[in-house]
Amino acid sequence: MAELLQGWKRTHYCAEPAQAEVGKDVLLMGWADSWRNLGALIFIGLRDRSGVMQVTFDQSQLPQEVFDLATTIRNEYVLAVKGVLAERDERMVNKNMATGRYEVRAKELKILSVSETPPIYIQDDLDASEQIRLKYRYLDLRRPCMQKNIMLRHKVAQVTRQYFDEQGFLEIETPILCKSTPEGARDYLVPSRVQPGKFYALPQSPQQFKQLLMLSGYDRYMQIARCFRDEDLRADRQPEFTQIDLEMSFVDRDDVLEVNEGFIARLLKETLDYDVRLPLRRISWQEAMDRYGSDKPDTRYGLELCDVSDAVQGCGFGAFAGAVEAGGSVRCINVKGGAEKFPRKKLDELTAFVKIYRAKGLAWMGLKPDGLQCSFAKFLTPEQIEAIQQKAGAQPGDLLLFVADGDNSVVYASLGALRQEVAKRLNLIPEDVIDLLWVVDFPLLEYDEEEKRFVAMHHPFTSPMDEDIAYMDTDPGRVRAKAYDMVLNGVEAGGGSLRIYQEDLQEKVFKAIGISQEEAEQKFGFLLDAFKYGAPPHAGIALGLDRLVMLMLHLDSIRDVIAFPKTQSAIDPLTQAPSTVADKQLKELHIKVDIKKEKDLFEKA
Repeated sequence: MAELLQGWKRTHYCAEPAQAEVGKDVLLMGWADSWRNLGALIFIGLRDRSGVMQVTFDQSQLPQEVFDLATTIRNEYVLAVKGVLAERDERMVNKNMATGRYEVRAKELKILSVSETPPIYIQDDLDASEQIRLKYRYLDLRRPCMQKNIMLRHKVAQVTRQYFDEQGFLEIETPILCKSTPEGARDYLVPSRVQPGKFYALPQSPQQFKQLLMLSGYDRYMQIARCFRDEDLRADRQPEFTQIDLEMSFVDRDDVLEVNEGFIARLLKETLDYDVRLPLRRISWQEAMDRYGSDKPDTRYGLELCDVSDAVQGCGFGAFAGAVEAGGSVRCINVKGGAEKFPRKKLDELTAFVKIYRAKGLAWMGLKPDGLQCSFAKFLTPEQIEAIQQKAGAQPGDLLLFVADGDNSVVYASLGALRQEVAKRLNLIPEDVIDLLWVVDFPLLEYDEEEKRFVAMHHPFTSPMDEDIAYMDTDPGRVRAKAYDMVLNGVEAGGGSLRIYQEDLQEKVFKAIGISQEEAEQKFGFLLDAFKYGAPPHAGIALGLDRLVMLMLHLDSIRDVIAFPKTQSAIDPLTQAPSTVADKQLKELHIKVDIKKEKDLFEKA
């Protein structure tokens, strides 16, 4: 049944013909999205990436062989149609279609390919598991919503290249096969056949190479870079991902932020027609933690944290007094009008929720019309209760939710997550707002309890604040970094920093995080050697392209903006990767697999 093109050439995409072409011949190609056979009339919805156009086959106006061929069409058949663009009768206009005022009245037809009944429906409101969607990804990608997502991603890449070219950046590719320098996430390793027993690593980022480019005199670098991290996956993570990677020389923090503010404003205007007010707000890391319990705060709604430690210091409630005495804090969020919205059952649910974040429990105070309802009132004096309410700005009808801990990180994490959970339950998050801000002045280091040492919060090449360098040897936890994150609707869209370019300062940072001179030479020797030959001041940032597109489309998963993603188990149901390889290949790579044969990951896929 399938036919050849034999010189037929498409004149338009399906959604392109407009009033200007009415009465003219067109040749459309695409997939049969729908079909209706009314006897002497057959209606076909012809779909390509642009949209759907109705094609009408009228038995009275066609050679019988063409009409007979049209009767054989089924969903997902690939068609080529010659016809005339016409306006529909006013009574037949479909206001739910972009092309609903028009139709193509067919003259000739070719069925280029037939299709079996697809295992998933090619429609936006798809009721299918993600496993099935990914197994048949080529069908899933035909859905209009997915095509919209992928086309927006393309537009983002185009705007990115154009903008940074105008700003004097050079697009330069960096290696994919690199040296393994494990610090942070795990590397993906690639064995070398010609160097037995040695391995390349796939880059977690182009960080070291882009710094080398600054040393090479290419003072403005840009790359839409592929990156790889062997880490536990979440909805906004993939083992391979794409970032907009930048580096600049002879700049300070304001220069980097200004260029990127211009980019995000340009991007949102050209893709979503959304106007961004510049300059973006800047808040310090400490302010973000104190007000929102998060270094990537969503400020589209309130529910800010309130520190009531002073009001409860030395009180009779052991959980509160003990937290303050241990150097921690007692903080709360005020859910305005929430006293009647959270009965005891829901408060128990919220208690279980904060325990996920290591909180020992959740205390509460509801200012109800029939009186105060409080889980700890009997341990506090009326004066202390009044002081809490004043600090929290509590009014009748409000609900205060408290977390106390001797470790402030627990208080921040649990209340930061709780304010998000409450906001979702009460529908407080406006969906039509794009909230952008910078978080600056991060700690340079954070203490890793498992490893019993300080580690770099970003990476070991981040420069400390000038005024804090004196604390590197005596109080490294006090040192702030010249680092900055762009936050979009409570999600980190990108992050960067000013880099260390002085040899002695780099040694101080390595020493603080427990990297010896010998280890530093082993891991980063090529970079450290380069710094001996004239290193300019430089800074950079990386923005997650996948994540940006996800946020712009208000989606929950980056898998919906990547053509061929992996599952949260880092597998690909479509190609069945990762897979075993032949013994011959392993032998060539001098690798011996020392595990028992396991059940095939894709046995049920």
